[in-house]
Amino acid sequence: MKHRIRVIHGDITRLQVGAIVNAANNALLGGGGVDGAIHRAAGPQLLAACREVVARQGECQTGQAVITAAGKLSAQAVIHTVGPVWHGGGQGEAALLASAYRHSLLLAEEHLLSTIAFPSISTGVYGYPKQLAAQVAFATVSEFLSQHQQPQQVYFVCFDEQTFALYQKQLAQWQQGMGEDTD
Repeated sequence: MKHRIRVIHGDITRLQVGAIVNAANNALLGGGGVDGAIHRAAGPQLLAACREVVARQGECQTGQAVITAAGKLSAQAVIHTVGPVWHGGGQGEAALLASAYRHSLLLAEEHLLSTIAFPSISTGVYGYPKQLAAQVAFATVSEFLSQHQQPQQVYFVCFDEQTFALYQKQLAQWQQGMGEDTD
């Protein structure tokens, strides 16, 4: 499993990967933060694809994920997942956040996508504390990767310096726990 998880600082919309994950809302219609940035970069094709999904199956529930074409993005696909709104941690937020990561990874595996890039899900307007979210993200992704061959590479893409520092620290702790060298 060595080196299958990377943390990078940058703009998720610019990555050439199998899938980028969109921290979406239930309606999949775009919004603020990373969701809005992904929709703007992908162009109107992404919104049209999301509307087709909602017309076919209804809104995306918290902790679930759906996949669409990527529009103008360099990625092959966009996986839209809905993370939980933070209500203090006593309403199943950690389980719902883990479910959002797990369902996204399952879709990447199902669609034979060897690389996937995640933003920090639920830590913007949904208010999930970044440190706690990073812990859930690493625990969920590392558990999944220990049991699955795909995706081969997972990126955590951090837009701001604070999130990048937190995720770098979490990566180092995870690597130490796995007996891996940090780089």
